[in-house]
Amino acid sequence: MKKHRDLKNALLTLFLILVVTVPIIYYLVVFGSYDGFTFQSYRYFLGEVQDIEQLVEEGKFKNFAEKKINIGVIDQPLWVKLDLHSNENFIPQNYYYLEINSPTVRSVELYRFDEQGNLFLIDQAGILSHKREVLKNPNPYFLLDNNMNFGQSCILKIHSNLPVEFDVSLSPEHAFYENNSKRIVIVSAYFGIMIALFLYNLILFFSVKDRVYLFYCFYILFIALAQLALSGHAYFILWENAWLYEISIIGFTTLSSLFVIPFVQLFLKTNVYLPKYDKYLYLIVVSYVLAFALRMMGYVEVSYQLTDLNGLILSISFITIGVYVARKGDRSAYFFLLAWSFLLFGLVTFILNNLGLVDLGAYANLPLLAGTAIEALLLSFALADKINILKQEKEREQHDKLEALKENERLIKEQNIYLEEMVKSRTKELEQTLKNLKDTQTQLVNQEKMASLGQLTAGIAHEINNPINFVSSNISPLKRDIKDILELMDLYKEKGEEEFSEDSKSEISELEEDLEVDYLITEIDQLLAGMEDGAKRTVEIVRGLKLFSRIDEQDVKEVDIHDGLDSTLILLNNSMSGKINVKKEYGQLPMVECLAGKINQVFMNIMGNAIHAMLDHPVEGREPELTIKTTSEDGHILVEIRDNGPGMPQHVRDKIFEPFFTTKPVGKGTGLGLSIVYTIVENHHGIIWVESELNKGTSFIIKLPVTQN
Repeated sequence: MKKHRDLKNALLTLFLILVVTVPIIYYLVVFGSYDGFTFQSYRYFLGEVQDIEQLVEEGKFKNFAEKKINIGVIDQPLWVKLDLHSNENFIPQNYYYLEINSPTVRSVELYRFDEQGNLFLIDQAGILSHKREVLKNPNPYFLLDNNMNFGQSCILKIHSNLPVEFDVSLSPEHAFYENNSKRIVIVSAYFGIMIALFLYNLILFFSVKDRVYLFYCFYILFIALAQLALSGHAYFILWENAWLYEISIIGFTTLSSLFVIPFVQLFLKTNVYLPKYDKYLYLIVVSYVLAFALRMMGYVEVSYQLTDLNGLILSISFITIGVYVARKGDRSAYFFLLAWSFLLFGLVTFILNNLGLVDLGAYANLPLLAGTAIEALLLSFALADKINILKQEKEREQHDKLEALKENERLIKEQNIYLEEMVKSRTKELEQTLKNLKDTQTQLVNQEKMASLGQLTAGIAHEINNPINFVSSNISPLKRDIKDILELMDLYKEKGEEEFSEDSKSEISELEEDLEVDYLITEIDQLLAGMEDGAKRTVEIVRGLKLFSRIDEQDVKEVDIHDGLDSTLILLNNSMSGKINVKKEYGQLPMVECLAGKINQVFMNIMGNAIHAMLDHPVEGREPELTIKTTSEDGHILVEIRDNGPGMPQHVRDKIFEPFFTTKPVGKGTGLGLSIVYTIVENHHGIIWVESELNKGTSFIIKLPVTQN
C-alpha cells in the first residue's frame, strides 16, 4: 500500500515538472517567433562552374525543393538560387539578415545581381568565418543592405563535408539579434541544467558508491555535448577546429552509447529480468563504434546512416525492455519509460521538422534539447527515488543524500544567479533594440506627415470645389441679367426723353451725374471680369490640388503623367515667384499604371529641390530655367526634370538618396525627401538616377514601366 502511495506522489511530482517546463517551451516556440520568414521553395544544382556568368546564361537551376534542401553528402559545390521578395510576408527594411539554418556548413559564398544583371561576390560565411567568432552564431549568415540598388535574387555557393540539410530564413536586423539571443539563452539554460545534473549525479556516486550514477552522469555529459554539437555551439564552447567539430557529432553520440548501455543494464536490472539478452545490448555499442570508425575513414554518409539505424534499434530495445520490466512490477521502469518517451517525442518532432511536416523555424533543435533535458531530469528523479529506498535501509546513506541535495541546491542557486545575470544582459540588449526602433519610427513620422498633407490637400480641394463651382457657374447668368437690366434702363431713358417733363428730365440728369452712371457701368463690367478671372484661377488651383493629391486612389490605376506634372507646377507656381522659366518638352505618352498620389509626390520633391537650388544659389548671368521632358520607349516612360542651377559635386551625388542626408541649412531640410522618392520609384518597379555637373545643372531621370505586373 505504501509503495502505491509513493508511486502516486512521484507521478504527481513529475506532473508538476511538466506544468513548469511545457509552458516555457511553448513560450519560446510560439512567442519566440520573429518578423522574418523562411523560404518555401528553392532552386539548386550541383557541380563546378568555370564562369560565374554561366549561372545566369545557361539556366542551370532546374532542381526544385520545397521548404528544405536535403540531399545528403555532396562532393561538389551546391548552388542555390533565392528570390528575396517572393514571400508575401516580406516587408522591406534598411538592413536584414539572410541566415542558412545549418551549423555544419563549411563555406557559403553569397552572390547578388547588380543593376546590369551581372553576378558578383558579396560575402563569405561558414564554420571558419570570422563572423561566427564575433557573434557566436552557429549558423552562417549575411547582412544585406536594402538601400543598395540590387536585384531581387541572390545565389549561394555551399561547400560541406557533412550531409546537407538546411533551410534559409530572411529577417530584419532587430529580429535576427533577438532570435540569436533567445537561442543562446536556451542553449545556456540547457547546458547549465545538464552540467548541474552531471555534477549532482557525480556527487551521488561518490556518496553512495553505486556505479549506476557514474554511468548516468557521463551519459548526461556526452548526450549534452552531442546536442551542443548538433546545434553548432560546441564549435565555440569546446574547440574552434572544423575537423574536430565535424567528427564530434558522431563521436559524442558514440561516447554516450558507451555509458547508456551499462546504465540501463544496472537501472533496469536486465541481468535479473532478461539474463539471456543482457549481453546482446553491447552489440549496439559495437555498431556505434563501427559508425565512428567509418566516419574517421571518410565514409561520411554511411556513418550517418548507420548512426540513425543504431538510434532506432536503441530506442526500440529500451522501450521493449522498459515495458517488460514494468510488467514485472519494478517501479524504476515506469520512470524510465516516461523519461524515454519524452526523448522519443523530441526525436520524432525533430525528424518531422527535417521532413518539413512541422516548421519550428530557427528553433529546430529545441525538441531534442527539451527531450534530452526532461529525460535527464526524470531519470535523475528516478535515481533519487532509489536513494529514498536506500534511506529506509541505511541511516548513513540518508545523511549522505541530504548533503548531496544541499550541494545540488547550492549549485542550482549559483546557476540561477548566472541565469539572472544573463537575463539582465539580454534585457539591456532588448532596450537598445527598442531605442533603435524608436529612431526608425522618427524617420517614418516624416513620411506619414506627407501622407497627412495629401489627405489635408484633398479635403480642402473637395470642400472648396462646391462653393467655387457655385460662384463660377453664377457669373455668366449674372452678366446676362445685368446686361438685360442695362438694356431696360436704356429703353427707359429713350422713352423718358419723349414723355417725361422737363423737370423730371432735369432731376434724372442730376441723379445720373451724382451716381456717375457711365463710370458705374464700366466698373460693373470690370468687377464681373475680375470675378470671372478669379473664379477660373481658383477652379484651376482646386483642380491641381485634387489631381496632385489623388487621395481617393489607393489602388494602381491608369493615369496621365502630364496631368500630374502640370498640377505640380500649378502648386509650385507661388514658390517660383515668376523668376523661373518653365520649359515643357512633352512627348507622346501612354496611360501609365501607378499610384498617382505617390508619383505626384515624387515630382513635387524633385521640382521643389530644383527651385530651391536655383533661387538660393543663382548662377550669375544665367536666367533660372526648369525643363521637363517626357519620352516613351520599350514599355517604359522616361521623365527628365532638369535645371540649370549650380549642380552637385560627386560626393553629394553618391549620398543624395540616403535617409537624413541634406545640404540645406539646419531647420530647413530633413533629408528624407529624395529617400522617399527613391522608395516610391522602387516600389513601382522603376529606377531613378541623377546626372549633375558643377555650374551647369542637375537632371533627375525617372524610368517607370507602363504596366505593373
